[in-house]
Amino acid sequence: MNNNIEHIFFDLDHTLWDFDKNSSLAFEMIFKKFEIRVEHSSFLRVYQPINMKYWKLYREEQVTKEELRRQRLIEAFHILGERFSLEIIDKMAHDYIAFLPMNNHLIDGAQELLEYLNPKYDLHIITNGFKEVQNNKLSNSGIRHYFKTITNSEEAGVKKPNPFIFEHAIQVSGAKNSNSLMIGDNYEADILGAEALGLKTICFNYHQVSLPEQNLQVSALKQVKDYL
Repeated sequence: MNNNIEHIFFDLDHTLWDFDKNSSLAFEMIFKKFEIRVEHSSFLRVYQPINMKYWKLYREEQVTKEELRRQRLIEAFHILGERFSLEIIDKMAHDYIAFLPMNNHLIDGAQELLEYLNPKYDLHIITNGFKEVQNNKLSNSGIRHYFKTITNSEEAGVKKPNPFIFEHAIQVSGAKNSNSLMIGDNYEADILGAEALGLKTICFNYHQVSLPEQNLQVSALKQVKDYL
């Protein structure tokens, strides 16, 4: 990589913040509170791809935040043969959002990478996650202080990969497209979205998907150091 980089923009969930582990712990609390009889591990196997599907729909403006929060639960429980009233579903959805930032495991190597990069670059966050939840995640996990700016899709009014959210983040940070790098796990939202504006990218291939050969990718966060 031609390293004229001065600003590094990170995604948060599945890139720095271990969403899968923290989500699993939040659902343990939900299952206990609502006395849900479904096996926790069976639920997660069904829920995780459904959650990814609804986040894609949310990015594409096909569902609202409320529909995302409701429907991912309704659909997962339906597959497992469980039915709950909409009132209970909404209570679960509310509590899940409240419980999620109570557990704050980071992806392996995240803290070390931020410590390594912080003296050399200005670090920033660009996230599609909900504002109130993402701010709590950053604070509660102890990494908020690394970041000069935090750009959230709710504040920007659009979601990655919409180029406006990247333009907004660049403007707020004082960076330039030519001296900026985006690091994220989602090829469509993080990588293609950033490349459309001329940012350099590194895909943290958390989901172990097949990517085009020209895209720089790492399978562990510590490998990012090899390029910076």
